[in-house]
Amino acid sequence: MQDTVIDLIRHGEPVGGRMIRGNGCDHPLSATGWAQMRAAVAPALRNQCPWQQIVTSPMSRCRGFAVELASRLGLALAVEPELREIGMGAWEGRRPAEVAAAAPDAFRAFRTDPVAHRPPGGEQLADFRRRIARAYARQLAHWPGQRLLIVCHAGVSRAVLGHVLGADDAAWYRMVIDYAGVSRIRHSPHGAAVEYVNAARARA
Repeated sequence: MQDTVIDLIRHGEPVGGRMIRGNGCDHPLSATGWAQMRAAVAPALRNQCPWQQIVTSPMSRCRGFAVELASRLGLALAVEPELREIGMGAWEGRRPAEVAAAAPDAFRAFRTDPVAHRPPGGEQLADFRRRIARAYARQLAHWPGQRLLIVCHAGVSRAVLGHVLGADDAAWYRMVIDYAGVSRIRHSPHGAAVEYVNAARARA
């Protein structure tokens, strides 16, 4: 049986620039964000289409690009609701500097220990991990031996990588996932291996 190869790509910059976005703040991609995404996949598309299936978060900053790419490549598009970003509660739609100024103790506690100190009304990391693990397992079951592109979020990419590596929840925040950053996981009969994290370009 062929290996299952999964590429995770974070969305590009959304309209409004840098702010705390969870699953309730649904901004589309900015012009810069569209350019970032197109540049990230361009090298992989030069000679052939490396993916056989595209899966996306339902959120606008992911889904818009996924729709365009699937149409361009003539591929089916699967929308996975559970791949939405982690909920950030009362901090959604606010700038980090704004939150740090308004609630310095809470923001400092969150940055120090994101497991124990979530934003007010935010999703717990354990709940988020279970949600993402379920969604990821469904993709593996649905597309065995395929090459998938999952268009998602920084939090989702971290959660998937942490899940595959068996890492503690707090360790996810030690991974940097840039706008349009690409990570690859290969599932073979010998198990799962992370081939790279946060690359600037997808590879064929």
